[in-house]
Amino acid sequence: MSEKTNAPLIGEGVKRLPFGQLLKRIGPGLIATGIVIGPGAVTTSAMLGANYGYALIWLIFPIIFMGITFVMTTNWLAITTGMPTIHAIRKYYGKFGAGVVGAALFLACLFFTMGNISGTGAGMNLIFGINWKLGSLIMIAVVIYAYFAKNVYSKVEKLITACIIVMILAFYATLIGVGGPDWGSFGKGLVSFEVPAGSLATALAFISTNAAITTGIYNTYLGKEKKWEKNDLFNGVMFTDALVHILSVVLISGAIILVGAVVLHPQGLSIKAPAQLAGMLEPIMGPTAKYIMGLALLGAGFSSLLANTQRGMVLLGAGINKAFGLESKFIRFGCLACLVFAMAICYSFNGSPTQLILLANIATSIATPVGGLFVLLLIWRKDVNEGYKAPTALRICMTISYIFVLIMTVSAFSTSIIPNIAKLIAG
Repeated sequence: MSEKTNAPLIGEGVKRLPFGQLLKRIGPGLIATGIVIGPGAVTTSAMLGANYGYALIWLIFPIIFMGITFVMTTNWLAITTGMPTIHAIRKYYGKFGAGVVGAALFLACLFFTMGNISGTGAGMNLIFGINWKLGSLIMIAVVIYAYFAKNVYSKVEKLITACIIVMILAFYATLIGVGGPDWGSFGKGLVSFEVPAGSLATALAFISTNAAITTGIYNTYLGKEKKWEKNDLFNGVMFTDALVHILSVVLISGAIILVGAVVLHPQGLSIKAPAQLAGMLEPIMGPTAKYIMGLALLGAGFSSLLANTQRGMVLLGAGINKAFGLESKFIRFGCLACLVFAMAICYSFNGSPTQLILLANIATSIATPVGGLFVLLLIWRKDVNEGYKAPTALRICMTISYIFVLIMTVSAFSTSIIPNIAKLIAG
């Protein structure tokens, strides 16, 4: 029953599509995975395993919960309001609300782009031994070509899917090769729910990378590119897409944590440079480890760089009421400007690329408290859900997710992030 009428509810009677048809209709979730599993996800996952062993493996539970919640909540709102998220925020909360959310998400994506540039450079350094700045410049040229090519969405989807497959194969081959995890310690880590001293900032970076409201909001714009319809909310397409996204994220990030816990943690090694990331793969791959890790970093950085910069411009365009199609001039030339700006920041940074990657991912954590607030307000509005069955489960899950990430963000910033940033800048 709807909240205002006894008329037949929208979506009732829609049958779930067969599995084969579901697979043909998904796609935005794979692009989202390519964005999420960038160098930041690889680096922070490796740091969690290397520095804290199995202690923080339990973070995969809130990531699965929050990841599906954010995507399904924004998808629900896109269908019930008939428009993508930021456009819905403009309708119900005005230009100011839409502008604030668009700007906050854009800045988060811009920081993420800096990390992606550093990551592609680190990958090129491991593979070819060239300076990471030169390596990233080469890959940026390839990204720019893709931006100005025709059928952008199709090309991005295919390239990112290939990069995801490469990453999964590389890390699982290593995990199997080293004999797998210590299952007792793994099980203990899953249920301990402890936060070791000094781990809060890295944990926040890990969560904000793998489960962010930005992903859900951008998904509503990718859904338009994919030409999703109202029935896709009820026939299993959107849920399957969200599930494929978050499971692929967890499969990759979880494997990296475990490799770090098995290979690096017993040696007391921490991650401070790309070469140490390659050390994760050496037990099984020997001298070829740096090439495999370089390929993984390059794939992660390229896929994320390709789609994340577009994501930032799409969300900014939506916030200030500009064109947001991937082939529009605003998006294409805006992406170019973002890359130039991010390159200037990255190339003037004197620290390690891995430091910049971590800083960039911490900075992205500002997006969820800002964008998430408006998504939370929208899902609780009665007028937004009129004609539909009240989304009680989504409302509860969204509320829990928002409170959790808010507590994590405030705690991390107050106890460790601000002091660590000050140290890095001073150093």
